[in-house]
Amino acid sequence: MTYPSRSSPYAGSASDSEYLNAQPPPYTQPDSNARYLSKSPAANASGFYEKGATTSRGNPKNWSRKCWIILAVCVIIIVIIVIVVAVVVTRENRYPDYSTLNYSLVDTFSGSSFFDNFDYFTGYDPAAGFVHYVDGPGSVALNLTYATATSAVLRVDLSDTDTTTGRKSARVTSKNTYNDGLFIFDVLHSPYGCSTWPALWLSDPSNWPTNGEIDVMEATNLAPEGNQVTLHTTKDCKMGVKRKETGKALTTNCLNSTDGDSGCGVQGSTATFGEDFNNNGGGVYAMELRDAGIRVWFFDRDNLPSDVTTSTSNSTDVIPDPSTWPEALADFPSTECDIGSHFRNQSIIVDIDLCGDWAGQTQYYNTQSGCPGTCVDYVSNQPGSAYSNAYWEFGSFRVYQAA
Repeated sequence: MTYPSRSSPYAGSASDSEYLNAQPPPYTQPDSNARYLSKSPAANASGFYEKGATTSRGNPKNWSRKCWIILAVCVIIIVIIVIVVAVVVTRENRYPDYSTLNYSLVDTFSGSSFFDNFDYFTGYDPAAGFVHYVDGPGSVALNLTYATATSAVLRVDLSDTDTTTGRKSARVTSKNTYNDGLFIFDVLHSPYGCSTWPALWLSDPSNWPTNGEIDVMEATNLAPEGNQVTLHTTKDCKMGVKRKETGKALTTNCLNSTDGDSGCGVQGSTATFGEDFNNNGGGVYAMELRDAGIRVWFFDRDNLPSDVTTSTSNSTDVIPDPSTWPEALADFPSTECDIGSHFRNQSIIVDIDLCGDWAGQTQYYNTQSGCPGTCVDYVSNQPGSAYSNAYWEFGSFRVYQAA
């Protein structure tokens, strides 16, 4: 019987006796320099182990000092990267606590006594406008300001008197000032037209820009891009942080002297100011000023929150709660701006300027709105009828403060 085997040195055909009597080859002492096939990491390039080579480099106990230094450096780099990423993520996700505040109504501006709550500004226009602001009696006589039981109007002069030194208009400042609060502005009509620069804003005119400025509604000429909500401050107030807003952020440094005195603005849609706004029946703007930040909401007539009281309701029982409202149009959180120190003694201001530092610029007067000639020439030469849409109409203002 034969025993073929693929691993036996005696594979082949042989008898049983031959197989059993076969002798193994004689034993030979290996050469001390012989090489043996090895799978050790210490094997040389040919795949064989050389005498004296270590077979345990995978064991940290046998690592060299250089290996330990390299490992330590790698660990340190990884730790630094993890810390930096964590810090950056945490920093980018900082956001103030806009917790619910219990508001109560403190001031109402409405009805025929609407303008009794304001002082009239006269004198040179601080914004270099081509305008003459008229005092209280003069504004009433020229019909620049008037109020009824249902609304209050502030407008540009519609007469055809000589306007070569500027057209008459009105600017009013509330007698009461505020360091905080929730302000509800029911706006029935916003001004627009070539050369106009209307604004509904809050500031401390005697200490500007030290005590800040909040532009709730502002646009120029035909308001082709809608409303711009803007803050103007001194240094150390920036908005390059996490924000929750539906508007488009334009600039993030609120320091008034940067970016051509533009402040940090947020742009709304075309329906937030001007002709589109007016055709929709106006709307309601709400502005909240608190240590956590400043937020401004815009609500059209069809989407008013149930707790926003307008001029059509005289109820004082409904108290607004911004925590239940949708996302604001503009959000200016206190993350990198101490709101409490930047905004103090704020008065409510309403005006319609003409030309000036913003509306009179070619970029806004000619390019954006397509107005003819120069702004000053327009004011000087156009009849009063050119300003038929240059008026504010308000239903009411309401101011709430937390206890």
